[in-house]
Amino acid sequence: MRKAKDAATLPLFPIEDYASEIIAGIDEAGRGPLCGNVVAAAVILDPARPIEGLRDSKKLSEARREELAPVIRERALAWGVGEATPEEIDRLNILQATFLAMQRALEGLTGGIRPTLVLVDGNRLPKIDIRAEAIVKGDDRVQAISAASILAKTSRDAELRRLDALYPEYGFARHKGYGTAAHIEAIRKFGLIPGIYRKSFEPVRTMTGWSREAMERKE
Repeated sequence: MRKAKDAATLPLFPIEDYASEIIAGIDEAGRGPLCGNVVAAAVILDPARPIEGLRDSKKLSEARREELAPVIRERALAWGVGEATPEEIDRLNILQATFLAMQRALEGLTGGIRPTLVLVDGNRLPKIDIRAEAIVKGDDRVQAISAASILAKTSRDAELRRLDALYPEYGFARHKGYGTAAHIEAIRKFGLIPGIYRKSFEPVRTMTGWSREAMERKE
C-alpha cells in the first residue's frame, strides 16, 4: 500500500505545485453508525470562486454545514455523492463498502469533468484508475477534501432525517444512527427495521445471529 502523505506537508489551496492538475477531494461519512448508508463525496473546487469557512465537517456546527453545502454545490466545478447500502456493508465489510461509495462519488461527478489527481482523506486509497494520494487529516488540511467532508456529512444527515420522519420512535435525527444508549433501547423496544441496520455491526450482529459464513452460504 502506498504510504500516506503527511497532511502537514501539503499546502492549502491554491497549490502552485499542482497548477496543471484537476484535483478532486474525497471524504466519507457514516462508517461507525449501526444503520443507514455509508456516504462519500467528491469535489473539484473552482479556484476562481473560493468558499470561505471550509474545514473538517466534524469541527463545524450542523447549522454551518447546512449553510455551506449548497454553496459548495453551486460554486464547485464538479461534485458527486456516492453511497453503499447496509447490505453492501455486510457483504463487503465497512472499509470496502466505503471505497465503493468513493468510487461511485467519483463516477457521479457533475459536468463531465474528470480529475487528474484525487486526494483522499485518511491513510488508505480506493481502487481507482486515476492517480491518487491519501492525506492524513486531509479534511482539515485540503479545502477540496473539506468540501467533500461537508457534502458527505450533510447528505448522510439528510438520510437520517428522512428515517426519523418515517420512524420517529427511534430518534434517528438525534443520534444519527450511532449506538447510543437511547438508540439501543429503541431497538430493543421496537425491533430492527428491515433493510436499514448493518447486521455485521455489534450489537445488531448478536441480536440477529448474523454471521458472514451464513450469508455466504445463502449466496
